[in-house]
Amino acid sequence: MMAKCEKCQHPLTLGDSDFFCERCGAHYARQAQCPDCHQPLQVLKACGAVDYFCQHGHGLISKKRVEFVPLNYQA
Repeated sequence: MMAKCEKCQHPLTLGDSDFFCERCGAHYARQAQCPDCHQPLQVLKACGAVDYFCQHGHGLISKKRVEFVPLNYQA
């Protein structure tokens, strides 16, 4: 399911650090979720590397498998 803008219902685009709406310019924080259980992932940062860990039994999750979802609207 494609995430849509709460403001104008246009599909959101995933940027480097957030989701944004190309139509109205709204920005939404993004959250990394486990592709298996859809729970939030713990983000581990060290020496310039970013890893994702599922605390619900799925362990380390490959960056290629991480699901990013819009978290909340930011004006």
